[in-house]
Amino acid sequence: MPTEKAYPTPRSSAYLNALTQEIQKKLQPALQSPSQRRNILQELFADIALEVDDRAKGIILCIEEDAISPAEDDIDGPLCFYDVLADHYVRVPESGRPILDLIVQLWSQSFASHIFSLLFHKWLFEVQLDNADVLLRYSSALVQGARNVFWIDIQTNTRHFQSLFQYLLEDVVMEPMRLNKIPVQVQQDLYLLLSRFIFFYNAVDKLESFLKHCPAFPNAFLVGRPADIFVIELADQLQKLKVEPVLLHYLSQIKLLQGIELRMATSTRLKTCLYSFTSPGGPMYPTRAVRHAAWDALDFLFPVGRYPRHMISLFFRLLYPWYWPFSCWNFVISCIKAVFYSLLRIIISRWEKMR
Repeated sequence: MPTEKAYPTPRSSAYLNALTQEIQKKLQPALQSPSQRRNILQELFADIALEVDDRAKGIILCIEEDAISPAEDDIDGPLCFYDVLADHYVRVPESGRPILDLIVQLWSQSFASHIFSLLFHKWLFEVQLDNADVLLRYSSALVQGARNVFWIDIQTNTRHFQSLFQYLLEDVVMEPMRLNKIPVQVQQDLYLLLSRFIFFYNAVDKLESFLKHCPAFPNAFLVGRPADIFVIELADQLQKLKVEPVLLHYLSQIKLLQGIELRMATSTRLKTCLYSFTSPGGPMYPTRAVRHAAWDALDFLFPVGRYPRHMISLFFRLLYPWYWPFSCWNFVISCIKAVFYSLLRIIISRWEKMR
């Protein structure tokens, strides 16, 4: 992470300690006022998820005015308060202990797991916890909180919590020494969670290594190999997506699965999932852009039976006359665009020959 490359100074340490005290001050009223707990925790979550402003960044990364620090150059993407605080609690574990104690008392409240996952996702894998029950509670809260914040990114089509995802993927799942610190069941839950979001956070280049680090699943004999487990989770994720740009992103990325060996049941499951997005109406109610993207992905991954699928789809479309005007209109527009671009290419090519 970028903040790990910046050496803490007394000034930056004092600033982070002050932030920690502010977090404590916000958590304490949450304990005393049950009716306001949700609002207080939601506000605190929003505060620690904010991007660090230039003034605070200069203090934390030791950047002088009108100067460019090597630490600043190392930052990839927005630097948020939870990034620097998570690093701080690894370097100075006792600094985060009062906050952790308060979060534990608010464990069942909304946004408590969100805050825990953002502030202590690194701390959990760097400290030594001898109590198995505490370790299970903390690691389960981490997975639950990470799932919640990743879905916030999905709903807003942002990558605000990408650094958390990258840490869990690259520094935990792909690092057996860290991964083995948490219970086996939580390892499995974490792997399934990351399987659902690896396309969203553009980490497909890590897919091969990710599959190699798949933990042992008790039902692997029935489900299949790591690739089958990954695709099953991915198909379930697609069925839950409602944000059109996100769904289009998944459908474009899913073409990278070409060539991966899958069980017949898994392959059929993925094919059925993609096919469900090719028809208008329920249960998915996909937009026209999503339908076309689903057809492209389906034909690319499963070229066998391409034409019969389209013929069957056309037949069922004819059973719904209320869709005919839209289909005819889109067909006419597509033809006009095709003729226009063809004429434009001819004109350009002749113009280039005349020059």
